[in-house]
Amino acid sequence: MNYRLLISILSLSFASFSAFSFQLPPSMLSEHSSLLISPAKSALMHDDPGPLRSRILDQYQKWKGTHYRWGGTTHNGVDCSALMQHLFSDAAHLNLPRTTGEQIQRGVQVAQYRLKAGDLVFFQTGPHRRHVGVYIGDSQFIHASTSQGVTVSTLADNYWQARFITARRVAGSAA
Repeated sequence: MNYRLLISILSLSFASFSAFSFQLPPSMLSEHSSLLISPAKSALMHDDPGPLRSRILDQYQKWKGTHYRWGGTTHNGVDCSALMQHLFSDAAHLNLPRTTGEQIQRGVQVAQYRLKAGDLVFFQTGPHRRHVGVYIGDSQFIHASTSQGVTVSTLADNYWQARFITARRVAGSAA
């Protein structure tokens, strides 16, 4: 069987499973491959999130310590998905949907080992509860914690590792 055909079949097979993130190594792609220039591939390969990271951190300073309030959208109290809306609107001029359930559908799925600053990270924190934060590098993410308010936590923490479900790249190279 042709090597590229096999890779294409495997790629399509994994595409139907949302828990998997499959990407061909650059060495397997020719210069003229349509996979090399697709928007999804471009977003996954974006290597310079520095300016976005700086803008997100600037916004974080404005929200740091804000108390968590389920359904809250202001500095008097904010929940995790509303915080992501504010951070991305102000830092990247990107409008995210209001709920975690809607945000998890946005962008391109990215494997945890490929995270870049600006990627949304999602967790299952209860039987019917999800949580979202934004990755800022060095295994850290900003989120609205129910116990600490708006804070920075580490993905390396056992609590978050056990609950991690997916990550999504919602801001491309234009951010």
